[in-house]
Amino acid sequence: MEYTKLGRSAMTVSKICLGTMHFGPRATEEESHAILDAALELGINFVDTANVYGGEAGRGRSEEIIGSWLASRPGVRDDIVLATKVYNPMGDLGVAADERGFSAYKVRKHLADSLRRLQTDRIDLYQTHHIDEQVSAEEFWGTYERIVTAGDVLYAGSSNFSGWGLAKAQSQAWQRGFVGFVSEQTQYNLLSRLPELEVLPAAQDFGIGVIVYMPVAGGLLTGKTASLDGSRTRQVEEEYGIRIGPDNSQFRDFSALCGEIGEPEHVVATAWVLQHPAVSSAIVGIRTVDQLAGLDRAAGLKLDADAMGRLDQIFDINAGRRIGPGRSPWSHAW
Repeated sequence: MEYTKLGRSAMTVSKICLGTMHFGPRATEEESHAILDAALELGINFVDTANVYGGEAGRGRSEEIIGSWLASRPGVRDDIVLATKVYNPMGDLGVAADERGFSAYKVRKHLADSLRRLQTDRIDLYQTHHIDEQVSAEEFWGTYERIVTAGDVLYAGSSNFSGWGLAKAQSQAWQRGFVGFVSEQTQYNLLSRLPELEVLPAAQDFGIGVIVYMPVAGGLLTGKTASLDGSRTRQVEEEYGIRIGPDNSQFRDFSALCGEIGEPEHVVATAWVLQHPAVSSAIVGIRTVDQLAGLDRAAGLKLDADAMGRLDQIFDINAGRRIGPGRSPWSHAW
């Protein structure tokens, strides 16, 4: 496993981050504990969740499972970097206060609940799950300053922010003498490259480490597109604006290139996002222990210029405007 500092912080994280959205709805508590054990053994020290994760098992269930794992393994807490999120309603504050968004009142309640479910004394990375364009800078950063000063939270992070949103928020934080965001979570993969336009350049310029989610595009970049059923195919086609079928040679060409590289598709796809200089870590949403296989190699795999160029050709969704890693973020303008 390889490690890096998360943005401008002094916090060391593994380049692979264990995503736990499936803990509860798709992995039992016992299975989830086995995944956490295997991830730690693999060298993954970065665990990401959110207060709303839990699906049919109920919001908060993912945090509860992580908390029971921590409680059953004394001493492990200091070996991991624990991240969770706040923003969405949990159904426990009343209609007026529990809408989507960020507020001092919501954070006061939801942070205490997350600490209780996680059975920990602090959140290493407390992320706002989405940009809230209505909250004032004073309330937003004042709330973060208070919970950091109290020791309940070590660092602030963002998720699903725009480039201008990152720039605005970071500038506001620095004007107050606060560290601001040390991370931004964004969806980024070979099929979803819009972050290259502004989010990744903004994050890199402001010292915000990018944590990529869905690096394998929900399974599309694992070489298994032929096994998708009809409903899943339609969902993917709508989400990514592509057509899956015999006329689409992208996935065949991608698999062929991965064969030449000598690594499976999910390893190459994950290595590709990690190669961008703005990216600190890639979140892998694991449902079984077996799905961890090869991810330590993804953290260290360096794709050469030829491979990167061929990947650009295969997944050239930017209509010839070459804006990939190392290229100008202004390519969309002319």
